Amino acid sequence: MANSLGLRPLTARSVVLSTLLGSHPPRLKARYLVRVGELFGIAEGTIRVALSRMVAAGDLVQSDGAYALTERLLARQARQDESRTPRTRSWNGDWEIAVITAERRPAADRVALRQAMADLRLAEVREGTWLRPANLTRGRPTTVTQQCTFFTGRPEQPAHDLAATLWDLDAWSSKARALRTALNEATALADRFTLAAAVLRHLLDDPLLPPELLPPSWPGPELRTQYKHFEVAFARLLADHVPTP
Repeated sequence: MANSLGLRPLTARSVVLSTLLGSHPPRLKARYLVRVGELFGIAEGTIRVALSRMVAAGDLVQSDGAYALTERLLARQARQDESRTPRTRSWNGDWEIAVITAERRPAADRVALRQAMADLRLAEVREGTWLRPANLTRGRPTTVTQQCTFFTGRPEQPAHDLAATLWDLDAWSSKARALRTALNEATALADRFTLAAAVLRHLLDDPLLPPELLPPSWPGPELRTQYKHFEVAFARLLADHVPTP
C-alpha cells in the first residue's frame, strides 16, 4: 500500500503530528499521545523521544505536561481544515488575477509569496502573474497584498481550456481515486491512519475549481466524505481506548 502510492511509513512523529493536527484545540497531554502511540504498537519511550525532538525542531511547544502546535503548524492546520470544508461561492465567469508589482524583493519574500499563492490556490500563468476562477471566499495574507496588485477579469481563452493548462487535473484525480480505493480496502489501523493523512495532504492540492471547469466524475467530494468516515471511526476508537485528554 505505502510503496504503491509512495507513502512514508508510520512513525512516532507522524502519529503525534497527525493527532494534534486533527485536534481542536491542538494541545494534548503527553500521556494521551503516549496512549495513542500504543494503538499503533509504538512504545512510550519512542513517543516521548519524538516529542522532545519536535520541540527542539520548533514543531511543538511544551507546557504543564502538554504539547501544542507552533504557529507554522497552526497555519497548516487551518489550511487543512479549509481544504476539507472549502468556502466556495457560485461562479459568474470572473477570474482572480494577481500581478507582482513590488520591486527589489528579497529572496525570502519571493519564496514566501510563492508559498502563499499556492495556499490561496492561485496558479502561475507566467512569471509574476497568477490567476484562478473567482469562486473562493478567503482572505489574503500581508505577504501577498504587499507584493501584488489584484484584478478581476475574463481571459479570452476558453475557461475550461485555461484551467486544464494551469492545473494537472487528470493527475490529481487519478491519485485521489487511488487513495480512495486504498483507504476503502485497508484493514490494518496503521495503514488506514497513514492513508488518511495522505488524503489530507492531497486535498491541500485540490485547486477547488468551479464544477463547470472540472472533468466528469471529479473525485474531490467523495474523497472528503470518505475521510470523514475514517475520522468518525477513529474518534470512536480513541474514545474507547484512550482516556480523555
